[in-house]
Amino acid sequence: MGKRLDHIAPKLQEFINEQKVFFVATAMAEGNINLSPKGLDTFRIINKNEVVWLNLTGSGNETATHLLHKDRMTIMFCAFEGKPLILRLYGTAKAFNENHEEFHSYSQMFPQIPGTRQFVRMKVNLVQTSCGFGVPLMDFKSEREVLTDFATIKGQQGIRQYWKDKNTVSLDGHSTDINP
Repeated sequence: MGKRLDHIAPKLQEFINEQKVFFVATAMAEGNINLSPKGLDTFRIINKNEVVWLNLTGSGNETATHLLHKDRMTIMFCAFEGKPLILRLYGTAKAFNENHEEFHSYSQMFPQIPGTRQFVRMKVNLVQTSCGFGVPLMDFKSEREVLTDFATIKGQQGIRQYWKDKNTVSLDGHSTDINP
């Protein structure tokens, strides 16, 4: 059933590239645990032990805060179509906003998506697979356009104001390090 690896094997890279959604979990030593679903074309494998994902503007910015205090992260993929599989990537991560040089190099790896807020790079130290027999089969219908429409309507200045209003402090009252 389950396996543990120290890298993302080629077959698992293929699996990741086929997925429409992934989940990101982070936590500080104390406080709330954050678990967020992510979609769109926002995930890239850099090499067998490094990944990066594009973080879009949302109602909070917990991941960035958590990574400032504890750099651990788990990313999970589930097969909702085809052969059952759950894949977890464990490692350490860092968020890069537009004030970091890395932000601009990572932005070249992705399509230009309105509301791009940060890139999160994770160094993978453990890859775990499990059966996924209990995960339901679901058909992919389409991407939702609500988030990108929201960001397009707001425009860059509106998004920056939104970051200032909603994304500078975490649920637990800590800075997110985003400085619009």
